[in-house]
Amino acid sequence: MRKIALGIVSALVGGTMLVSGGAAASAQTKAPTVEIQDISPNPVIVKAGSETDVFFKVAASSDVDKVELSVEPDGQFRTMRAKDVKTLENWRFSIPFTENDPAGKWKATAQGIKDGKVVVSDTARFWVEIKKDKADTRITRFSADPSKVRKGKSIWFSGRLQVDDHGWEGLSGQTVKVYYRANGSSGWKWVASTKTKWSGKFVTKTRAYKSGTFKAVYSGNWKLEGSESRTDYVRVYGSWWHHR
Repeated sequence: MRKIALGIVSALVGGTMLVSGGAAASAQTKAPTVEIQDISPNPVIVKAGSETDVFFKVAASSDVDKVELSVEPDGQFRTMRAKDVKTLENWRFSIPFTENDPAGKWKATAQGIKDGKVVVSDTARFWVEIKKDKADTRITRFSADPSKVRKGKSIWFSGRLQVDDHGWEGLSGQTVKVYYRANGSSGWKWVASTKTKWSGKFVTKTRAYKSGTFKAVYSGNWKLEGSESRTDYVRVYGSWWHHR
């Protein structure tokens, strides 16, 4: 009985030692970690003609040799590794953004490197907004009619001026000028001006003189970009009728 009891105690002690040894081994093989803790500012506001630095703070476990960071527009496959990712102290990174970068959702990826291999990674999303100094405009449906007209008769011009305000909308109360380039000429001459109506539509006219091309031009202002329409050609025939 004494030998059996001693055997049981030995087995229990050995089992305890095995369990303790397993726990120690588990603690020694804990997986490395990396985490993107902060992106500032978020959203990223970029003004036209300027540059905004974005700072990324990453935390990594002590068994990670190095951390690498890359960013890309979310949902696209072109990783922006070419951007200047500046490594600061304590796994902090700085990346400049300009108006040439795509607006919308972006993804940052931090990778933990150990012995030259990626052993862990983390991702986080942030937003980029591009603030332009001026809103874009466009002239649509420009037309010079009729396409064939007798000299001295009227040529009518019509179209629509729009502004991009989170979607294209009619732009009213703005001056649109019509320019003309005669066949054989390289220069454009002003022939008519008018103001747009509430829907952005405009109508004006001029006298037919010689076959040539017409276009509408909006010069813009301190808050709106200028724009030009497509061109439209009119063939002019005949001569002036003189009355005695």
